[in-house]
Amino acid sequence: MILSVNDIRFSYNSHAVLDDVSFCVGKGSVLAILGVNGAGKSTLLKCLNRILHPQAGSVLLGEENLFKLSQDAIARRMGYVPQQHNPPRLNVYEAVLLGRRPHMGLTVGKADFAIVERTLERMGLSTLALRPVRDLSGGEMQKVMIARALAQSPTILLLDEPTSNLDLKNQMDVMGLIRTVVSDGELMAVIAIHDLNLAVRFADQFLFLKDHCVHALVSRDDLNAEIIEQAYGLKVMMAEVAGRRVVVPL
Repeated sequence: MILSVNDIRFSYNSHAVLDDVSFCVGKGSVLAILGVNGAGKSTLLKCLNRILHPQAGSVLLGEENLFKLSQDAIARRMGYVPQQHNPPRLNVYEAVLLGRRPHMGLTVGKADFAIVERTLERMGLSTLALRPVRDLSGGEMQKVMIARALAQSPTILLLDEPTSNLDLKNQMDVMGLIRTVVSDGELMAVIAIHDLNLAVRFADQFLFLKDHCVHALVSRDDLNAEIIEQAYGLKVMMAEVAGRRVVVPL
């Protein structure tokens, strides 16, 4: 299954934010959206699931045009974790159960409870199931938000800065969990992220936005310092440390 994003164009009033943005991503892959502040990373994610309505373009999952579906139908295909969220006045179990809403009728079924329990176990949250979400640490809360998105049983995960305001260990834990669920399941992930080194460590493809457009779309093997320098206006070098590629500003 392939997600194909074709010629997305979006403006706030007359201010262009995205202009003819196109890319593809397949199951088992993580695509990192990169660029300077204001490049349109968060806006692009919101256009993909129609929180925002692009002025032009299409988003296809296989042959299915997602822009022709209802919001509930889109939510059954796309799980979205926003950059900022107000902690719900619920416990962890209840918060993750909310992810089943696009699939439920008037009542919660046994299958819904089973999916929530499997998701909590997969995310290492089972022991926190009855803990109020508002009492959690930042890393724990972010895992709950990702678990809620996974409980939607989506094909696509959209994540907006999933490591913002997390310490180094929680950044690694969260990105490692995303990488694992994508690699192990029938999923793909599109992540807007600022941290280049986290992106290089965990993503397969890199989409750089600049001047409202796609500046570059490259695989891990093709990523180089020149592309990064052009996208950010900053001299960098790519080095290898302990067998891993890293980006070093100069």
